[in-house]
Amino acid sequence: MEKPPKGDPALRTLAMPADANVNGDIFGGWVLSQMDLAGSVPASVRADGRIATVAVDAMRFHRPIHVGDLVTCYAEIIKIGRTSLTVHIDTWAKRQRTDEDVKVTEGNFVYVAIDAAGTPRPIPEGS
Repeated sequence: MEKPPKGDPALRTLAMPADANVNGDIFGGWVLSQMDLAGSVPASVRADGRIATVAVDAMRFHRPIHVGDLVTCYAEIIKIGRTSLTVHIDTWAKRQRTDEDVKVTEGNFVYVAIDAAGTPRPIPEGS
C-alpha cells in the first residue's frame, strides 16, 4: 500500500460542501486550485519572488475526494530552467470516516519567475 511522503506538506485543507458536486465528490477545479497554491510555495521560495503559473502537465486524477476529507498536497521542484521551474505535486486525502490515506491526484505545474511588470526574469543561482 502506498503511503504519503514523509516531508512537510506544502498545503493542507478540508474539503467542504461548497466545493462538491451533487454526488458529494469535490470538483476537479477546486483540487487544481489547491495544487496550484501548493506548488507556488516552493516555486516562489526558489525563484526568490513573484511567480506565475504557465502550464499544468501530466495531470492525473486517481480517486475522488469527498466532503470532509483532509486534503494534503506535497510539492517538490523537479526541474529548474533559466526563468521557469517545474513542481511535481502529489495530493492525498485522509478519509473522514475511515482515517485511510489515499493518493487522489498528481501533476506537474510549471511556474515562471516574473518581475514587478510581469515580465519573465532569471531564477537566481543557488539551492
